Amino acid sequence: MTLFFALCFIGVAVAGLSAFLIFWPLTLVHIRDQHPALAAEFGAGAFLKPQALRWLLGRGFRGIPDRSLSGLATPARIALLVVFAGLGMALALWLFSEVSK
Repeated sequence: MTLFFALCFIGVAVAGLSAFLIFWPLTLVHIRDQHPALAAEFGAGAFLKPQALRWLLGRGFRGIPDRSLSGLATPARIALLVVFAGLGMALALWLFSEVSK
């Protein structure tokens, strides 16, 4: 049963990844079009750059008075946190199932 719940958490992580793959590129396009200084700071190909992801997870978008940016970046941040939480819980349950044998 434990491994079943671990597999369910993998499904949650996949759902979070799907949402991240929708909202993060939209956020980056909005940044490119509306905030060129920030886009220059991230550089080309910012999709998986640690600096851009750190900015997203650290809520860097809160310091920019743009409601559209916040409306795109917030779901991307939540989705990324869901991916991490889902994978973390799946790993924890898998480790628990290994230890409890």
